[in-house]
Amino acid sequence: MISLKVLTVTSIMSFLLVIVVGPVLIPVLHKFKFGQTVRDDGPQSHLKKNGTPTMGGLMIIISILLVSLIRVGFSNEILMALLCMFGFGLIGFLDDFIIIKRKRSLGLTPKQKIVLQVVLSFVLAYYRYVTIGDGTQFIVPFLNTGINIGIIYIPIVMVAIIGTVNAVNLTDGLDGLASGITSVVSVFFILFASVIANNFEISQMGAATLGACVGFLCFNVNPAKIFMGDTGSMALGGAVAAFALFTNTVLVIPIVGGIYFAEALSVMIQVGYYKRTKKRIFKMAPLHHHYEQSGWPETKVVFVFWIVAIILAWIGIVAMF
Repeated sequence: MISLKVLTVTSIMSFLLVIVVGPVLIPVLHKFKFGQTVRDDGPQSHLKKNGTPTMGGLMIIISILLVSLIRVGFSNEILMALLCMFGFGLIGFLDDFIIIKRKRSLGLTPKQKIVLQVVLSFVLAYYRYVTIGDGTQFIVPFLNTGINIGIIYIPIVMVAIIGTVNAVNLTDGLDGLASGITSVVSVFFILFASVIANNFEISQMGAATLGACVGFLCFNVNPAKIFMGDTGSMALGGAVAAFALFTNTVLVIPIVGGIYFAEALSVMIQVGYYKRTKKRIFKMAPLHHHYEQSGWPETKVVFVFWIVAIILAWIGIVAMF
């Protein structure tokens, strides 16, 4: 079992780094007018957020990257795990940059995004497939059984990685929502990596992610002084995918990351149903907007989703420990 003191120190280092970088980065983003362009078809209450600095995910990426490397070193596993976080964060950065540069609410085209995501997820899935060999590829929740499905592992993991990253991206729609939920998810993976998997690299990266998310919340709780943008949400999605990938717990993501899953599912259901019937099931998708449109204050939606995330993490502990 990995020392709680070591994990705590890592989290504090990451937290403090974000706290230090935040007050420096926010004025810079203001100066260069890197402000959020809020979608016209979103909740009208969000229009007042127009111009709030975005790309705050840069401080999350910097913190996770530096602290993980300082605490772990340059092992192959931590480098590949960080590639998952940084690579998807870079895709998000390109998306944010185009949005800001062209003063519109959409950045990379869907085709451009999916091509980049497929290439990166293939590299990660193939690397993991080769390094696992004949060992356990997936741990089945509630059964504590390891399975190996051979080369089919690669496409399944690619779908899981891409799905997780985009689900976290969709969850980032309210002040403090994605960072708060990812803090909870990170705690689960810290526990699993340190207690069950005895994976020092992932436990340290998880602790760095927790610290970065809590630090970012200091600037991102309602009313947010900065947004993480796709830069941050896709980086956090990549981090969560890396935790699951390198602890063989990909199958637990729909449980522990149930909020992410519900957000993505709400969008798929809404789009599919509307195409068939020209009617909507939800007042607005993703799911958090449905509750806003139902009259819930933004802060209530975030708080309730945080609570649900904690409950799901408890269920995940029962499923995997």
